[in-house]
Amino acid sequence: MPLPPERVVHPELQPHLAELPPFADPYEDIEATRERFRALLAATPADRSGISSRRYDVPRPDGSALTVEVYRPAAGAQGDDGGAGAGPGGALPAVLHFHGGGYAIGRALPGQDKTAIELCRALPAVTVAVEYRLAPEHRYPAGVEDCYLALEWTARNAGELGIDPDRIAVTGKSAGGGLSAAVSLMARDRGGPAVAYQSMCVPDVDDRIAEQPVPADTDTATPDPRVHSLRTIRLAWQHYLPEGAAADAYASPARATDLSGLPPAYVLVCDLDPLREAGLSYARRLMDAGVQVTVRNVPGAWHGFELYAPDSRPAQEMAAHWTDHLRAALYPAAGQRD
Repeated sequence: MPLPPERVVHPELQPHLAELPPFADPYEDIEATRERFRALLAATPADRSGISSRRYDVPRPDGSALTVEVYRPAAGAQGDDGGAGAGPGGALPAVLHFHGGGYAIGRALPGQDKTAIELCRALPAVTVAVEYRLAPEHRYPAGVEDCYLALEWTARNAGELGIDPDRIAVTGKSAGGGLSAAVSLMARDRGGPAVAYQSMCVPDVDDRIAEQPVPADTDTATPDPRVHSLRTIRLAWQHYLPEGAAADAYASPARATDLSGLPPAYVLVCDLDPLREAGLSYARRLMDAGVQVTVRNVPGAWHGFELYAPDSRPAQEMAAHWTDHLRAALYPAAGQRD
């Protein structure tokens, strides 16, 4: 399946196509997949300078516990507005981070959530990394209910955590982006804590992508990253949704019939990502419902490209754009960036 001429790989990313490994079913031995992921994390520990963290156990209704890790910037950290955006008593905004990983992997090692740490430092904000239950052992709605529980807990303990309850955002990539959209819907529908901003990177918001046929990829010299991603995304939905059950809006936010009254949103997509069209469609529907939306497309990039080319210009620009708009939403006095 050759790449169509209207969508080409970015020149800086072209050399990294050869680094894509052969496709392997991550669910064939999910524990082995998770162990390989943990080993990769352990090989490149996070830079925790200027950051502290504490883990909390949040009780679930059934008596079990959800673990969240709260990352806090060093004392005296201020936003770009010189601190003018601080809340009462110097309270900081908060960001709930829902990791990606097909609802099945992606959990950081304790104290090592690099995304949470970078957001904590760059915004600055108190970031809450949520260790939601993983599929296939815990299928929907376990994971998203954990994420919503974390939102409730964060808002309820805002004073103790030094958080401004009026500036709580949700964010995540891929599955984490889908969870961010779902939690925003749940907060609206349940009259829960106010979400100030929903920031979604390459979000997985529509289970119907699992119905798309996977094309053959016969060019082994230049693999098509869309084929790799689509296979994995299909498997993720098959293992996340309960067997034989139809998806609802909290599993698959694109199925929501009413998107009005939701918080302002940021949606980032990549040119060569099978999730691109669903993400753009969701962004458009949010706009049509009166929600303020910022959309960013990364040209010539595929799902997860930044893992292979973290120092490339597309990866650096993607991270800067996402972070700048999240900062502007949480520190409105600083103004919105282009």
